[in-house]
Amino acid sequence: MSTGRSGVRAGAGDWAIAVGVAATLLVTGLSRHHSATYADLLGYTLLTAGGLGLAARRRAPVPVLVLTGLCAVGYQAAGFDVPAVAYLFAVYAAVRAGHRTITVVASVTMLALLPLAALASGLHDTGEAFAQARGALELAWLIAAGAAGEALRQAERRADEAERTREETARRRADEERLHIARELHDSLTHQISVIKVQAEVAVHLAQKRGEQVPEALLAIREAGREAARELRATLEVLRDDGKSPPHGLDHVPELVERARTTGLDAKLTIEGHRNDVPPTVDQTAYRIIQESLTNVARHAAAATASVRIDYRPHALVIRVDDDGKATPDTVPVPGVGLLGMRERVTALGGRLRAAPRSEGGFTVQAELPVNRTT
Repeated sequence: MSTGRSGVRAGAGDWAIAVGVAATLLVTGLSRHHSATYADLLGYTLLTAGGLGLAARRRAPVPVLVLTGLCAVGYQAAGFDVPAVAYLFAVYAAVRAGHRTITVVASVTMLALLPLAALASGLHDTGEAFAQARGALELAWLIAAGAAGEALRQAERRADEAERTREETARRRADEERLHIARELHDSLTHQISVIKVQAEVAVHLAQKRGEQVPEALLAIREAGREAARELRATLEVLRDDGKSPPHGLDHVPELVERARTTGLDAKLTIEGHRNDVPPTVDQTAYRIIQESLTNVARHAAAATASVRIDYRPHALVIRVDDDGKATPDTVPVPGVGLLGMRERVTALGGRLRAAPRSEGGFTVQAELPVNRTT
């Protein structure tokens, strides 16, 4: 919204300058001519057109430069001894936009044509010295206008470069901090969790080998160790991601489904609707939700089949993962780390997530992600 308001203000300012310059040129011309001949009417028209053309100098600096130059030559040839003020504004705008070569060529052409136009109309017959002085003054004004435009262009370029440098510095510091955290987590937690998991695995194995009943607490420790190791690996992968490798998205979902089939799960993928441009964050979030859902099906659901459905709608992307596992309508879902992570991702995008047992048995995860949400 702020960008739109600034654009409106800039447009209104351009029109105000254009009308002001046109009025100044027209008043100057009227103060020196009071007839209504064809030449004078043409001169008034060119004075007005040259000034009003400045309203488009930001959008089309080169065409405005040509327009104001032709108008200046035209009203000089019509007998109007009026300074080429509009052309000076056009020179400033063109140089500021970076069109220096074209501006120099156009200005040299202008300096050559203006004296010829004045002589053709009978103006400046007062001598060579006057003509030389006038030419020097016009050249000085052109140089001043071009220098002002170049100075502002360089200032804007330096400001953009400074902003880009600040962003790159902040990004580099964030990357360094992320890698530092990853190293700390790896050094302090990975070893300890690995020891706990290995010890639990060994204890369960020995108990089963001796034919003893494995305590529930020991099984819980083993499962918790496996889950903690998996979550820690996933966290370290995210922290170590430098953004150079392309992130996974919807294009990689068929690979997920195929990988799920290798575990013995009868997984199917269905895609509906016409795929539109999906924002990268939505694309990656959809992949992560499907990945986490299939992982949960394989690890916890004891399911034989699973279906993945991707529905491309005009204003939303809907993904759904169903399984025929052991969950029943009476089952109270326990929100684990994976489910909480899915909910956080969907909420951050302004979407909705439903994760609950199905009436016919099994579990369903459905996420609706907006694809045209403005930020």
